Amino acid sequence: MNRPLRRTTTYGISTVGLELAAAVRLATRADAAGVEAVWASELYSMSATVSLAAMATGTARCRLGSSILYGVGRTPLVLAADARSLDSLSGGRLVLGLGNGTVRMLRDWHGADPSAPAVRMEELVTVLRKLWRIHEGRVRHDGRFYHVDVSPTGDVAPPIRTHIPVYTAGVNPRMIEVAGRVADGLVGHPLFTTRYVDDVVRPAIARGTQHAGRRVEDVKLVSMVICAVDDDEEQARRDAAAQIAFYASVKTYDRPLAAAGFAAEAEVIREAFARRDLKAMSAAVPDAMIDAIAVAGTPRQVRAALKRYDGVLDHVILYAPALGLAAERASQNVERLVDVVVPTAAG
Repeated sequence: MNRPLRRTTTYGISTVGLELAAAVRLATRADAAGVEAVWASELYSMSATVSLAAMATGTARCRLGSSILYGVGRTPLVLAADARSLDSLSGGRLVLGLGNGTVRMLRDWHGADPSAPAVRMEELVTVLRKLWRIHEGRVRHDGRFYHVDVSPTGDVAPPIRTHIPVYTAGVNPRMIEVAGRVADGLVGHPLFTTRYVDDVVRPAIARGTQHAGRRVEDVKLVSMVICAVDDDEEQARRDAAAQIAFYASVKTYDRPLAAAGFAAEAEVIREAFARRDLKAMSAAVPDAMIDAIAVAGTPRQVRAALKRYDGVLDHVILYAPALGLAAERASQNVERLVDVVVPTAAG
């Protein structure tokens, strides 16, 4: 496929798997080393907004992004105020990455209507952008998922930026289209391969921009990439395989796996997951699957492997495996990514 001309690929680091204090230490170190961005995520035991606030106080230069922060579970008003405050605290360095999670997460975790998740996200981004201009006066919105009618009391100071970059997450085509329709970028899933980006992601973003009358080059293409670094190459590959197996056990991610030719492997992984056999899950991930989805090996091998994303992604979020690892080792693995990213970014 002919890829559009893109700027030099930049690199960031994910704090997934780290406790809050460790995430702040990583962000401070990465910022001092010149890493482009540090990205926080959230689940049922960690808040991305709190993580980003804590990291903002310990950094001065790097961008701070969420990959992702749940777009459900917070009202648009609360989410808009959180983002506005985080952007102010960081001096205009926030990238607000939003996602819905799976249908089960929407329904069971957040108690939200799981229907039409793409439409929900498009509407949410629209409402947020209205609320970030509340200093200009009353904000009204009456849509399918959200009703907002807010009149500011007294003078409201304008934010340091009225346009905070919003990246939306997507795996399947219609959800990916959301980024093209309303967002500044797409946050891709760790199971994305370069083939999936070319065959599915780019066309979906293009359809979204065409629908909205936007330019495709205005939508940044960002993705998380599982990155396992160890002086012992085989240990790094085992760590990567375990993380791949964790995601492959979720049926929601069938499409990128099938597109990469790993549908049969995914089925074996899910069967092992049903037995809670973690060892068998990892063993079901072949070398070809590791090489297509992750980068794993010694620092030198990882730097070489990352070159496959040149011209494919605008920004790579390196994500160190943490599944089944002690907190101290998980922290060490993530911190090693700083030593990988800086020389890679420097060429």
